[in-house]
Amino acid sequence: MSRAMREAYRDCLLSLLERHPEVICLDTDTGLFRPEHVSAAGDQYLNLGIAEHNLMGIAAGMAACGRMPFVNTMAAFAASRALEGIKIDIAYNRLPVRIMATHGGLAAGHLGPTHQALEDLAVMRVLPGMTVVVPADAAAAEAFVAQSLSLAGPLYVRLDRKPSPPLPPAPPPVIGRAQTLRPGGDVVLACCGPYPTLACLAAADTLAGHGIETTVLNLHTVRPLDTGTLIEAARPAALVVTVEEHWRSGGLGGAVTEALAEAAPTTVLRLGMPDQFVDAVGNQEHLLTRYDITAERIVTMVRTALDATARIGTHQ
Repeated sequence: MSRAMREAYRDCLLSLLERHPEVICLDTDTGLFRPEHVSAAGDQYLNLGIAEHNLMGIAAGMAACGRMPFVNTMAAFAASRALEGIKIDIAYNRLPVRIMATHGGLAAGHLGPTHQALEDLAVMRVLPGMTVVVPADAAAAEAFVAQSLSLAGPLYVRLDRKPSPPLPPAPPPVIGRAQTLRPGGDVVLACCGPYPTLACLAAADTLAGHGIETTVLNLHTVRPLDTGTLIEAARPAALVVTVEEHWRSGGLGGAVTEALAEAAPTTVLRLGMPDQFVDAVGNQEHLLTRYDITAERIVTMVRTALDATARIGTHQ
């Protein structure tokens, strides 16, 4: 059954508030917490209004005094409007602030480029000490919220806006550890986020019909990246393809390419949003299809690249 990640996060957090008096939720008029949720949270919930930069400063102050703030904002605002506060107040001091960023990627596609977040993974993963995770479904969002209680330093979690399908059965998601959703040997599909991950799984099924065995890695933790699992999967493979709901520069594709260039050089193709602002308005699925972040595109990229490699081999 499809569930919204942001609602799964909210419900999980409400249960944690009851057992952990140090945890506090700071909101910015996101509308995620309805009156009954606010009442249940009591003085462990504070709505600061539309004041994202102030939000980060207040969260940092509370964390420095022994609290563990979960801050609610939109990904586009966290990665730009509030970035100085995150960099200087939170990351610089390595404080345990949990930045819960909704409307990640194209989830706010209906609101246009001002509210879309296609740069946030690039921005957050370069901040020293920042853990960056992208759940692929509601169950993963819940797991990461619970695990964050024992995580040192700051955390950025990118959440979708509306319900998305759950992943098929897989090893439980753990921060810092890649999920191998499907084993293979010919090609590696490395992904993060709900729709890219589902597209990779669908592409792997199609590629299997063409005799191409594919490893699908859900690299939900963009930082620290599970380089061990990535390198182990990439070494026997002819090709690695990264798939993400983010501009092609700086996000998961950048992280994977950097890791493999240092330890296991191989061909890496990056599928993400083109280097332009979105020129259309529509829901998330519509925009992903418009910009060809689809299973069909993944299959075409893989087959074209492998065919080219085979042709080169015949001429040597």
